[in-house]
Amino acid sequence: MTWAGLLAGATGCTSDDAGGVTGAFGAPPAPEDVIRVSPDDGSRGVRPGKKLRVRVPDGRLESVRVVRSQDAQESRVPGRISADGLSWAPDEERLALAAKYTIDAVAVDGDGRRSARHTTFTTYVPEERFIGYVAPENRATVGTGMIVSLEFNREIRHRAAVERAVRVTARPAVEIRPHWFGRSRLDFRPEHYWKPGTQVTVALRLRDVEGAPGVYGLQHKTFSFTVGRSQVSVVDAARHTMEVRRDGEPLATVPITAGAPKTTTYNGKMVVTEMLEVTRMNGATVGFKKRNGKGEYDIPDVPHAMRLTDSGTFLHGNYWAHHTVFGRTNVSHGCVGLRDVKGGGSDTPAGWFFDRSLIGDVVEVVNSNDKKVAPDNGLGGWNMGWNAWKAGSAVK
Repeated sequence: MTWAGLLAGATGCTSDDAGGVTGAFGAPPAPEDVIRVSPDDGSRGVRPGKKLRVRVPDGRLESVRVVRSQDAQESRVPGRISADGLSWAPDEERLALAAKYTIDAVAVDGDGRRSARHTTFTTYVPEERFIGYVAPENRATVGTGMIVSLEFNREIRHRAAVERAVRVTARPAVEIRPHWFGRSRLDFRPEHYWKPGTQVTVALRLRDVEGAPGVYGLQHKTFSFTVGRSQVSVVDAARHTMEVRRDGEPLATVPITAGAPKTTTYNGKMVVTEMLEVTRMNGATVGFKKRNGKGEYDIPDVPHAMRLTDSGTFLHGNYWAHHTVFGRTNVSHGCVGLRDVKGGGSDTPAGWFFDRSLIGDVVEVVNSNDKKVAPDNGLGGWNMGWNAWKAGSAVK
């Protein structure tokens, strides 16, 4: 065989019609032909429902690294390569909003050739967001009647999705269930009052959850609170007394004045949601107006005020009524009044009770000539039976 024949036999490459080079010693395939990434490289405004996937038609993926940049912070996106090595998927299916994703993948094709690919895309930046205002406060110590309540700043249309993004747990463990009041409030409670010493944790995973068409959540945080001692006070409007019980034992019986015959006090279980050393009370703000539009009362310095309902029911100190009405007559506009002095006294019944109270304590009114307080008026959910409460969940 001649050298020409040997060279001819060793030549395994030929030119195709397009002038390209093919064969065993040809150029490797383009990375995008070996490693397929979705969403496409350079995509903008990708919606959260779009799936993030990395795959190869043959061969295997050797490594996939995905980084998410959001709110000026970078984090690794966890995920797994399938058992056959042909695909990778993130552990979290839903994409984050207002984020940049960077994907770096290395794969070997069916012919054993290694390829690497680098892609990026950005996700949709919503114009509208929603948040939930949560009670109680982080690290608070509260009474055993506290109900976890979220008030949303926007109407929630996708209530089940939002409900699934909120988790309330307790130690020691107890069943805790949610209840919606309308489309902007979500409350959580156990069947019975919390046990003293319970640690409650609230996890909000609302970020990027679509609460209504085009409206997405913003919060991703966890907070907790502690349940203190048990204190339940029973106001008997007919007897003009309030019996205070601490951990089930009688602590004191205090003379009170409740709502007058024409402005009675609600019956039912109410929870202290706000405690004010001094506050102004103007009847015009709660519907008690004279013909001239001014309130029937306007007291600028009501001492030892504890809010019981959103509609304006307070348990508070009263220095303007004669001392003989306490324990004998109901003269208020619906509140529960305890004897006090101007400026608030620590040695008065009102001062004594205020100093021994916590947000989350229960005040129950009985024997008043009025209806039971509505479950959504303040933290009145304890007035609803357990089955009815559970029926208020959006997750069936």
